[in-house]
Amino acid sequence: MFADFSGEIVEGLGGHSLRKLGSEYQLIQVPSVEGLQGSEASKYLRWNLPVEHAWPCNPEKMEGFVEKAAQAMFRKFGERHPQAVFIGQLDPSASSRYYKTLASNLRGRTLQLFSKEIAAFKEVEAQQPSRETLFCLVGKEGLFCGMQSPRDSNGFYPGGTKYISQSSPDTISRAGAKAAEALHGLLLHHPAPPKGNHWLELGASPGGMTAELLARGYKVTAIDRAPLDKRLDRRSDLTFAQMDVAAFVPNGSMKYHAILSDMNGDAREAIRQVVRLGKNLNPGGLVIFTLKTPGVTSYMETNLLYRDVVSEAVAGGLEFLASTHLTYNRHEFTLFFKSATTRRT
Repeated sequence: MFADFSGEIVEGLGGHSLRKLGSEYQLIQVPSVEGLQGSEASKYLRWNLPVEHAWPCNPEKMEGFVEKAAQAMFRKFGERHPQAVFIGQLDPSASSRYYKTLASNLRGRTLQLFSKEIAAFKEVEAQQPSRETLFCLVGKEGLFCGMQSPRDSNGFYPGGTKYISQSSPDTISRAGAKAAEALHGLLLHHPAPPKGNHWLELGASPGGMTAELLARGYKVTAIDRAPLDKRLDRRSDLTFAQMDVAAFVPNGSMKYHAILSDMNGDAREAIRQVVRLGKNLNPGGLVIFTLKTPGVTSYMETNLLYRDVVSEAVAGGLEFLASTHLTYNRHEFTLFFKSATTRRT
């Protein structure tokens, strides 16, 4: 989505582009991997990985590729004891299943060489966010591997993508997938809110995110000037107020465990409303905020808007946790905040 900024992003990382890998990745050279996290350009990186082992080749024409690649990875990374090994495709949108099958077969053979503890690790979201994982991507350009924590890579999956089906006839809107991916991304930085928690959702119509929260066992108060989908009628765990968010004033004693904001319009005004309503968050309550960029067309303008939104939130008493650009985001970012654990008197 930010391909027009690619030159400025790479320059902002202090590096230069070497080559394109698949349809979604670029191999770039930077002074240090550590420097990525502190760069203003890093927020544009949906997923990143230090390439510590590269084998440029055409796997389809390489006899014994799986065995040779697995043995090479074990020699390179075996003594570093990754918490898990996950292998994905360089081009996940490819119509051919060849590389999806190859990635699966390569992971299976690689796991046979590593310890039983690593081989038994199957649940992607069960990874510890701060421990290093061996991630690999394979495609027609070859094999590219490295070890890094899911938190530093910005994703539990190789490539960072979690596919969420939207083909169900019960799907209200694509925003449901965005909410699901945001909650998945939250796990990199903070435990998920327990079932039964009360969410305040701002900019809820038509109700895709609302439906996702309800499906996860949460109670929801939803606000929007437009109506919700009729399929959400008569839900006992849903309270809907059809009104402007700016006009919504919760009862003084009402407290929420989390706020989810997907409001359209000016992002600065949207975060002001979140800060205002954040006074009704329980101590330590979470905020998931979609920072939208309508009318913003340049790299510098986008960075300025981002800085203004984060500054407004922090000044209003919210702690910044992280930001990401989700697969289901468009020209927008998803930001995570937390309210103060104690209130000032």
